[in-house]
Amino acid sequence: MTINFTSPITGAAQVGLTSPTYTLVSDTPPNNNGKQVVVTALGGTQTGVTAHSVAAPFTLAGFRPAVFRQLGKPNSVTGLIANIAMNTYKLNTRKGVLPLAGQPYKTMLITTTIDVPAGADLADAANVRAALSAHIGALSASSSGIGDTAINGVIG
Repeated sequence: MTINFTSPITGAAQVGLTSPTYTLVSDTPPNNNGKQVVVTALGGTQTGVTAHSVAAPFTLAGFRPAVFRQLGKPNSVTGLIANIAMNTYKLNTRKGVLPLAGQPYKTMLITTTIDVPAGADLADAANVRAALSAHIGALSASSSGIGDTAINGVIG
């Protein structure tokens, strides 16, 4: 399975959003190493929320490394690999938001960066998947709280 944005997606719980859904349409990504979709329609109750437009973008994108890094050779004396390269994957969400009524939209950016040590995809795939599972689960379970923190600045 690959990164696949299947439409529609169901949004996670947030204050003021009731059963949010987002209809997606494929878009051209900013580079050849990614996939991008735009949110063309909203479902549920999302008062004041806008779908994608030129002035207020609403996109989701996933990117893989442009060049995959390989695991280096171990030191002939110590048997250790001195520098282990990382393969970096990113998921970006861009959403146009108003900084003040009457002002033009400004693009908000949410980025999740995933740095996988070269070789771990083969030697320890189960733990790579477990880390992703826990991370995404924590984001989902904490969605409303993260939304509160982004609004009021209080983390705990």
